[in-house]
Amino acid sequence: MIRSMTGYGMAEAARENCKMTVEMKAVNNRYLDFNIRLPRVLNPFEARIRSLLKQYMQRGKVDVYVSYEDLSESSASVLYHREVAEQYYRHLHQIAEDFGLESKISVTTLASYPDVLKIEEEERDIEVLWEPLQEALSAAAAQFLAAREKEGEFLKDDILKKLTAMEGDVAFIEEKAPEMVERFRAGLKEKVSELLQEKTMDEGRIIQEVTIYADKVSIDEELVRLKSHIKAMRDILGGDENVGRKMDFLAQEMNRESNTILSKSDDLSVSDHAIELKTNVEKIREQVQNIE
Repeated sequence: MIRSMTGYGMAEAARENCKMTVEMKAVNNRYLDFNIRLPRVLNPFEARIRSLLKQYMQRGKVDVYVSYEDLSESSASVLYHREVAEQYYRHLHQIAEDFGLESKISVTTLASYPDVLKIEEEERDIEVLWEPLQEALSAAAAQFLAAREKEGEFLKDDILKKLTAMEGDVAFIEEKAPEMVERFRAGLKEKVSELLQEKTMDEGRIIQEVTIYADKVSIDEELVRLKSHIKAMRDILGGDENVGRKMDFLAQEMNRESNTILSKSDDLSVSDHAIELKTNVEKIREQVQNIE
């Protein structure tokens, strides 16, 4: 299955005491790179989150956003410290007596003093949060994976069309190659005749000219390799593994062969088809950059 490296997924999971929302999106990247943003209470689960998500993806820059909502009626309690309040009250009365002041101590005033009333967070086992978090993560990742596969199918179809066009260009060039060889023979014959007319014939010079001409015209090896690369890419597109790196390598090789064919061509029609080859290879290379 061909998968794109771009994708999006979002899911929620709720329990009686909490609600988890997970959102993830990704763009292409050479390696797998996570950027996970968590509420502080969920920080202990970061390693587990990474481990779980690696089951769904192998490449890409993935941003993961997790939000947590506490649905419990009370996650904190207010404690009343009577002893502390009593000491405040006694000391305030003592101050009033010492300085002849009127003592008007209200409940609100007394309660406002430090440590009379104190809010304490209830201790809770954070492990109970993993189950809804895992559920939301798995659902979002499955949706994310489905989006990648859907886009991967579009990429696959587009690349196959370009490979078909390349095969047509290769067939045309193969058909014209004998004409290029014939022109090569005629040119070589003329060049050798010129050399033989010289008073002193340099055998090394003749060999050098033959080698130069032969290198300029022969594209048999390039065509064979190019056809092999096209077939290999078709086979990869029909497989089930993640093959982005393999396809990237093949695209580079096809680009090299196309460039060589174009540089060796002395026929305008062959050059036109070689340019089409190169154009389609470049388009495939762009598409392959987004395949996992």
